[in-house]
Amino acid sequence: MLYTTFKLAKEAGAGPSSYRRYARHVGGVKKYGVLSPIPLTDVTRVCGILDALWGLQCTTEPVEAERLGQSLAADFAEHVLPIWEKYYPADPRPRQAIEATRLYLDGEITEATRAGAGAAAGAAAGEATRPGAGAAAWVAALAAAGAGELEWQKQHFIEVLER
Repeated sequence: MLYTTFKLAKEAGAGPSSYRRYARHVGGVKKYGVLSPIPLTDVTRVCGILDALWGLQCTTEPVEAERLGQSLAADFAEHVLPIWEKYYPADPRPRQAIEATRLYLDGEITEATRAGAGAAAGAAAGEATRPGAGAAAWVAALAAAGAGELEWQKQHFIEVLER
């Protein structure tokens, strides 16, 4: 389980509305305690997946949080990879970036190699948004996955944290 605190969240520049929402949920910052651990699973349930993912930058276990963030990025990308591959079946760069992230997390390749694969995947995504490159189809597919995808990410995030 990963935790943050009100102090860490404030120092990292937490959004005021999310900070207040969570504070109300626990009965106030003073009552809960500025240094009391806040489980990111609870942040996810109260404030949503985007705030919980943001919270990875201000946990009480920063090294573990960074690794988890990289692992989740690979999981999330892999979950929507079929959309990419439907429109760009000959472009392996996103799949290669996901694989490189997993190899890096397993200690099998260097950060530089992983970063290179990520840059290639980013270039692929940039190319796909150019006019005439199928951008409209790609955007439509992602929009269709939108709300359902965020809900899947939320549930997956909670499951991973509770392991």
